[in-house]
Amino acid sequence: MTRLLLLILGLSPVVSAQYLPSGSTPPTPNREFRAAWVATVHNIDWPSRPGLSAERQKLELTNLLDLAAKTGLNALIFQVRPEGDAVYESSLEPSSYWVSGKMGRSPGYDPLLFAVNEAHLRGLELHAWFNPFRARATRETSAAPNHLSRTNPEWMLPSGSQIWANPGIRGVQERAIAVMRDVLSRYDVDGIHMDDYFYPYPKKVGGRMVPQFDDSTTYRAYQKSGGRLNVEDWRRSEIDGFMQRLYGTLKQIRPTVKFGVSPFGIWRPGHPSSIEADLDAYLHISADSRKWLQEGWVDYFTPQLYWRIGDRPHSFSTLTHWWAEQNTKGRHLWPGIASSRIESEDDPGRPASEIGKQIGVTREQATGQVHWSFKAIAQDRDGLRAVLANAYAVPAIPPASPWLAQGPAPTAPSFSVQVLPDGRASLRFDRAPSGVRWRLIQLREKEKSPWTSLRPMIASYAEVNLKTAPFEIAVRLIDAAGRMSPPTVLSRQ
Repeated sequence: MTRLLLLILGLSPVVSAQYLPSGSTPPTPNREFRAAWVATVHNIDWPSRPGLSAERQKLELTNLLDLAAKTGLNALIFQVRPEGDAVYESSLEPSSYWVSGKMGRSPGYDPLLFAVNEAHLRGLELHAWFNPFRARATRETSAAPNHLSRTNPEWMLPSGSQIWANPGIRGVQERAIAVMRDVLSRYDVDGIHMDDYFYPYPKKVGGRMVPQFDDSTTYRAYQKSGGRLNVEDWRRSEIDGFMQRLYGTLKQIRPTVKFGVSPFGIWRPGHPSSIEADLDAYLHISADSRKWLQEGWVDYFTPQLYWRIGDRPHSFSTLTHWWAEQNTKGRHLWPGIASSRIESEDDPGRPASEIGKQIGVTREQATGQVHWSFKAIAQDRDGLRAVLANAYAVPAIPPASPWLAQGPAPTAPSFSVQVLPDGRASLRFDRAPSGVRWRLIQLREKEKSPWTSLRPMIASYAEVNLKTAPFEIAVRLIDAAGRMSPPTVLSRQ
């Protein structure tokens, strides 16, 4: 957000206290969710290959986080359960092959703990991303003895080259909920995220979409127990029930955590009328995503709108507008943008400028966007970083989620400033009140200078040393629901 460096230091000698309360009012910070997915499956984004040393993995991840902050992002969605495994220390599921090089073998550190801590040091939110039902992304690697495909083979649902855990089995659903509950209980993540994989995607054969799985045994068991729904309605009811129970479980553990889902971008063909698609996500993968949004079972909704603005059968702008109309509970709408389709086989002619235009569209009808995936930013496809530098030139913090608020909003904080012998300012804070998650510091170098914002810092820090001693310093508190306090402003005398 600024080139001024934040140094988290211990107590230092001081010259004198030269800052007093000021009547200035700094500008209210902009609000926008600016994120990217970081996929671990198939080493799409991180790490660069399985089995690297812990030191190399950490270096790659810190470089990724540095670039995310430099690009102007304020959040990352980090994949921690690609295929019934764990990119973190877990007693429930084996360590991921994509990290350690062998499923079940420890990488020598806790990747999620490291990612959370390092992201927060850079003022980035870190959302843990789970695949609830994909059990194996490939059959070319071996499953660990404690992998669910080995412990519960009766749950498995083969689908092409992959294997699913059958979403229609209640034990499968409860296992996924237990895994997410475990992570939320032990890690300081800012959000829990799921993508578009519910029932397996069909395959187009002879002009029609053909299912790639057989769950007839599970459905017959449902019928024998007295169930009366047809198979399509039954599958949807299982997914709906899972979503509702998951949301309630997460809120019991931490009411302020954000839960988000990123479904296929088209709810159903013909909605709105100009939209066409071979896939009917409602029918083929049993994802009634509009219902989840309208029932309030999500805090943010990230439909994967991976098409161009001018692609009339599935126009990015048309779909963004339609989803905004469906958002009757006022949850966050943060569309997924296919930055990785720049210079890709899927869309070889897509320019980076399309991404800038799509960000502009989201600003008319939504409050953020998520880039699929970080790799496109890392590779700077077609000059994407310059496009994002322009789009994200004005810093922003994530939008507030008032429906998650607990207790009163934060009040203006107390802090002091002392000037060190080398001319830098040292900021010292009182202990943050319960529920406060971040501090936001704004600076004005000279009396007539514009205000600038530093990246948010975790509220537990007691002292921060700035690179200079600016004319004015403002500090605000932000709670876990994103509510922001009025500023306290001190001016150098």
